[in-house]
Amino acid sequence: MIGTGYVGLVSGVCFSDLGNTVYCVDNNKNKIDLLNDGKVPIYEPGLEEILKKNYKEKRLIFTTDLKKAVLNSDIIFICVGTPTLKNSDSADLKYVFNVAKQLKKLISRYKIIVTKSTVPVCTGDKIENILSNFTNKNLVDVVSNPEFLREGEAIRDFIHPDRVIIGTNSKKANKIMNALYAPIVKKTSRYYNTSRRGAELIKYASNAFLATKITYINELANLCEKTGVDIKDISVGMGSDDRIGGRFLRAGPAYGGSCFPKDTRALINTANQFKTDLSIVKSVVKSNNKRKILLTKRLENILNNKLKNKVITFLGVTFKPNTDDMREATSIPMIRYLNKNNSKIRYYDPSGEKNEFKKLKNVKYYKDIPSACINSDLIVLHTEWNDFRLLNFKKLVKKSNFKIFDMRNMYSPFKMKNLKIKYFGIGR
Repeated sequence: MIGTGYVGLVSGVCFSDLGNTVYCVDNNKNKIDLLNDGKVPIYEPGLEEILKKNYKEKRLIFTTDLKKAVLNSDIIFICVGTPTLKNSDSADLKYVFNVAKQLKKLISRYKIIVTKSTVPVCTGDKIENILSNFTNKNLVDVVSNPEFLREGEAIRDFIHPDRVIIGTNSKKANKIMNALYAPIVKKTSRYYNTSRRGAELIKYASNAFLATKITYINELANLCEKTGVDIKDISVGMGSDDRIGGRFLRAGPAYGGSCFPKDTRALINTANQFKTDLSIVKSVVKSNNKRKILLTKRLENILNNKLKNKVITFLGVTFKPNTDDMREATSIPMIRYLNKNNSKIRYYDPSGEKNEFKKLKNVKYYKDIPSACINSDLIVLHTEWNDFRLLNFKKLVKKSNFKIFDMRNMYSPFKMKNLKIKYFGIGR
């Protein structure tokens, strides 16, 4: 596994747990040292325990020595980052191509090169061109195997996948990849062999569709707020239709994280290169960007447009629960705006303090919920960690006339009304 970021580390640890010998390679020595000490640099429930177990059994090796890892491996996964290119919407593929160029110097026998990084369609063709001296001699097969791991649920998603997509026209490579995934693909219908370009596009198409569902229900929530309808009723009524499904139909903040924002932008960019107009995906990106502003204005309205010296507590700041990922989280622009307008911001997140807020003078991290909430004017439920589902707000805040902005609709408006708490949800 080349790259020990989220995808490489989770996949590598899980493959070793299936009995394979796995080399996890990274050029960041500090990260490798940390992993060799049994410490996981990302927040992912259950990962550390499985890592320690397989490291002890010597099935899991962490190293900076790419040559050693490649020589001793049959299958090489490229798991490096593909962030959005600066001043562009396209995916930055320099790390992927750098790996391919390094592999060109190291391969001496048959290897399967698997792109697990999220890459635009035709990237495999370009990797193949870099390795053309080997592909002509049938020494390598370049395969696309996109990942579909959800942060916070990654272990379960790896062991019980909805599907495993293998993009290759090579019968030899497909047979080996099928054998690799056989322990977790209990039903043959979960294993799909398609073209390499098809596999690359499936990943982007899937993420863009899920982003569309989130954006769609968020826009409906805006309408619900103006018509006196509860968005939860709409979500249940729609989601009960098997053709639609209830997943990703939960109104809340703008989508964020490591995948949806960059992948929707990259898909649009790819379509533009092929002179194809993805008008729906373009609308999704535009609406999602506007949502961060809309929710910030909503918060401001809840406080009667008086932000100066208001004590505002955010419970949860990550883009979703069970992860420490802050990438494109709605909390970032919201807190920056409030700080700029002289509010006093407190926050608590089970995954710890965040670098994004350390330099903001009126933003402070608290190590527990009670300390963060006491004497607040407004409690913002930003991330639906389980820690926040059964809170006694009156006991926590110890102040009259405080308000709650529940951005995840975790609480009942009727119960809050009975408790005489001023409560505001999403699409309610």
